[in-house]
Amino acid sequence: MTSLDKPSTPEPTRRPRHAAGQAAEPAEDQKAVTQAALFDAFGGIRGTVETMLPGLLFVMIYTINKDVKWSAIAAGAVAILLVIVRLLRKDTVKHAFSGVFGVGVGVAFALFTGSAKGFYLPGMIYGVGLGVAFTLSALVGFPLLGVILGPVFKENLSWRTRNPGRKKAYVKASLAWGLIFLAKYAILFPLYWWGDATQLGWVLIALKLPPMVLAVYFTWVFLAKAPPPIDVIAEWEAKEAAEAAAKGPNA
Repeated sequence: MTSLDKPSTPEPTRRPRHAAGQAAEPAEDQKAVTQAALFDAFGGIRGTVETMLPGLLFVMIYTINKDVKWSAIAAGAVAILLVIVRLLRKDTVKHAFSGVFGVGVGVAFALFTGSAKGFYLPGMIYGVGLGVAFTLSALVGFPLLGVILGPVFKENLSWRTRNPGRKKAYVKASLAWGLIFLAKYAILFPLYWWGDATQLGWVLIALKLPPMVLAVYFTWVFLAKAPPPIDVIAEWEAKEAAEAAAKGPNA
């Protein structure tokens, strides 16, 4: 029995420290999960190298011999080789295939126009289109990044109606992607119009990675601070299991 004149001494230091530890662990887990998902969604280091290598090879060969035809053929051959290597290793080929498609269109433009600038034009138009799409989607409240990353986090489109904090994070991240893309091509298109092909190629290579890293970083910052995703796949599986259990083994 506790004496009224000698109240028991609480342990305020131990409990808050334990509670703080419990709060910190989910936050750290959320950051780690977000980082891993983004790393997978955007291809990681290998996917980035596979995206950059054909364009880099084109610029190097064209800088040396000014031959559009052989520069384009070499870039296309390397892109196809990267896909073959992934197929042989039974790795995912989604990033390599997207690279092949982009390089293939660029090669076609370069060979058709006979101009090295033609190799870069389709990718530049595509990049501007992405910048506009990301920006507009954020402004209308249907962020494109949420559509892209929803399946990666197994939340699909649940963030639209069930997770407003996460929707807000996707809006911010999509706006960041849009503005970064538009700023990048605001630099590149004047070079396309008034610079030479070699200058354009090297500046394009130099701007290939930093804007992407910056956009992914902003995405990680916004999503790491957002509420965790709602796993609608797990919810659906649980519902199916509950319905099956309710029907019984003889159903």
